[in-house]
Amino acid sequence: MTRQIRLALRAYGVGGPGQHSLWKDPRIPKNASIDIDWYIAQAKAAEQARFDALFIVDSQFIDATYPPHYLNRLEPLTLLSAVAVHTRHIGLVGTLSSTYNSPFNVARRFASLDHISGGRAGWNVVTSLDSGTSRNYGLDEHLDYATRYGRALEHVQVVRGLWDSYEDDAFPADVERDVFVEPDRLHALNHAGEHFKVAGPLNISRSPQGQPVIFQAGVSEEGRNLAAHVAEGIYAPGGTLAETQAYYADIKRRTAQVGRDPEHVVVFLGANPVVAGTDAEAQRRSREIFDADNDFGRKLAAFGRSFGAYDFSRHDLDEPFPDVSAYAERSGRTRGTEIVRRAREEKLTLRETVLAFTEYAPSPFTGAPETVADTIAEWFAAGAFDGLNLGFRTPDDLERFAGDVVPLLQARGLFRTEYTADTLRGHLDLPVPVNRHTAARLQPVS
Repeated sequence: MTRQIRLALRAYGVGGPGQHSLWKDPRIPKNASIDIDWYIAQAKAAEQARFDALFIVDSQFIDATYPPHYLNRLEPLTLLSAVAVHTRHIGLVGTLSSTYNSPFNVARRFASLDHISGGRAGWNVVTSLDSGTSRNYGLDEHLDYATRYGRALEHVQVVRGLWDSYEDDAFPADVERDVFVEPDRLHALNHAGEHFKVAGPLNISRSPQGQPVIFQAGVSEEGRNLAAHVAEGIYAPGGTLAETQAYYADIKRRTAQVGRDPEHVVVFLGANPVVAGTDAEAQRRSREIFDADNDFGRKLAAFGRSFGAYDFSRHDLDEPFPDVSAYAERSGRTRGTEIVRRAREEKLTLRETVLAFTEYAPSPFTGAPETVADTIAEWFAAGAFDGLNLGFRTPDDLERFAGDVVPLLQARGLFRTEYTADTLRGHLDLPVPVNRHTAARLQPVS
């Protein structure tokens, strides 16, 4: 069978990063980020186009400078549970922090979503970028990188252990034998580790896909290593073809090094296609989108997110970029370190640094439908991704992509024409995990 592209949709309501003016667009409801009907409509449109998944991002710290969508949005699992009962096939991936949630609650909530959706749930594991989140959870400061990622690894291991609390045949519900549950098919976890102590068992059975799919979006060294150990789906950063190829190859290599099958890790590249009738029209539209949000004051405020929501407005714009590297250590270290390095090496002022990192960079997937389909096919064949995590400015843009680009990919055999599975694992060709207790019980005695 020909290798096929995976497609996910990420929905940002009234506007995520770099979309501060989107809420003014008459096509966007002013309450889109808290309007469940808006999300259901997006999910149905993506499902009609046979997308693999709907992806909901999240964070738990804001100030007034944050993007409009961040200021007023629904909690991911509540949102996805509502979407689940209005859809039948599309996967439902929600973001929850391993730093600011307990494993038992995470395991129970995602297992519940998995049952509600019939096996379509996925957990996007994050360690929380915004250092200010700590103050919402009674901590004076954000955990350092090593602690956050060590905790994340153990968190996922505990959650997976809890998801194995019941074996698949634990509930015979046999009236004649008066047996609802087989006690020897229920297993306590009794985990005691560096970061967590969890007894278990979990009070919900396994779903049709065995366990929800684990997603991760690491860029740092620690993030890539976590992905190699636990991720089944990865949300990769964008960039040039060479950069995305390098990231893809690195993730697959790390996965193999820890003894996992690289084919069981699906890499989704972040992309923001702009599709129009002609290449020239699409390029004009792309520039219009950039210009609509090209407000220096907003960009200066957003720049602080990699440095713990640091307020750069306190500095003279035309003085050298300030030494704020310490603020990145517990926040967006990878991007923050790169900003500081480049500013220092190129002797940039604060103004020049902000402009350098926010300059116009059109999506490589910009053009007429044939052009966009050609580029997607080219990058896919070149080993840049397994799938695309797509963001669109408006629902009209999603419909244009679904109506004009998807059929071209289908005609080339690069994307499904119908769903062939009912679960998220089925869509992504991922194996159903064998319950660890079942595997141990059936292990031949030597």
